[in-house]
Amino acid sequence: MRIALYIGKRLLFVIPQLLGIVFISFFLIKLIPGDPAVLMLGPNATATAVEKLRAEMGLDQPVVQQFLIYMENVLKGDLGMSWQTARPVLSDLLERFPATLELVVLSLIVALLIGIPLGVSSAMRPRGPLRKVADYYGLLAGALPDFWLALVLIFVFYSILQIAPAPLGRYSIMMLPPQNVTGFLLIDALIGRNFDVFFSALSHLFLPVLTLGLVNAGPILKITQSTMDRALTSDFIGYARMSGLPQKMVRRQAIRASAPNIITIVSVLFSFLIGSAVLVEIVFGWGGAGQYAVAGVLNADINPVLGFVLFSAVLSLVVYLIVDLLYFALDPRTR
Repeated sequence: MRIALYIGKRLLFVIPQLLGIVFISFFLIKLIPGDPAVLMLGPNATATAVEKLRAEMGLDQPVVQQFLIYMENVLKGDLGMSWQTARPVLSDLLERFPATLELVVLSLIVALLIGIPLGVSSAMRPRGPLRKVADYYGLLAGALPDFWLALVLIFVFYSILQIAPAPLGRYSIMMLPPQNVTGFLLIDALIGRNFDVFFSALSHLFLPVLTLGLVNAGPILKITQSTMDRALTSDFIGYARMSGLPQKMVRRQAIRASAPNIITIVSVLFSFLIGSAVLVEIVFGWGGAGQYAVAGVLNADINPVLGFVLFSAVLSLVVYLIVDLLYFALDPRTR
């Protein structure tokens, strides 16, 4: 009952947050220069044809009226059409978002596998050489642009060592895609027992996942290290050591005390990566939702951009709700 009440209270804020995000995004996107009607008809279109198309698209209405029309359509499940693909935005996003999520989730797993062990080990041995390695790595990871690292990795692993596939999409262009069941290529390939596509997809994921994993392991490392440092100098850890508890148990207690902060940074990185992974998507020709939204910005195609913002906001709010539930389970004070 307490968990249900806790979730209910959190859900009360979801709809106002979504409305606020879409409202702000809509008016900010409207400030971007460019007329979709002109871009659709081309530079040789007559003024009459442009005005007619603007009227058909509702662009001749006041901005507030356009927003109300858009929200009315969203409530009906209609995110509009993309004039670039000539397809419904909802269909485009459902097709492309799994590619972005697959990349983001696997990258976060790699970042966790690097950042948490390194942060814990460096905190347990504050005067050891591993601490210096962790400090330098944290500074370096925070200063590296992910797209630059992606280009370096392509040069090393594809051009020089020739052990990675060409950065041209999610799998080999010589293969047929598996039947679309979930949208996640690895899962669909396993469901269809198409192991050639599965291993091809894994090889294509190697460099983009490594790029984002190495860059985003830095914040996880730093927050793990700093929270472990505080936990190891706290009174309850001092009492545990004085009581003669084994080092493994002391470390486990310190990790548990640090877990809420680590979960927080992971949730923030997840929301951040959905949008920021676009540069890596472009470098590797990934064809994800971020690349789709950027193309919409560059071509004044507003519906894909707003659809991407709405999808990202829903995913982020779901992740934050999961984080709140994890807090509820880990921290007795929230109960």
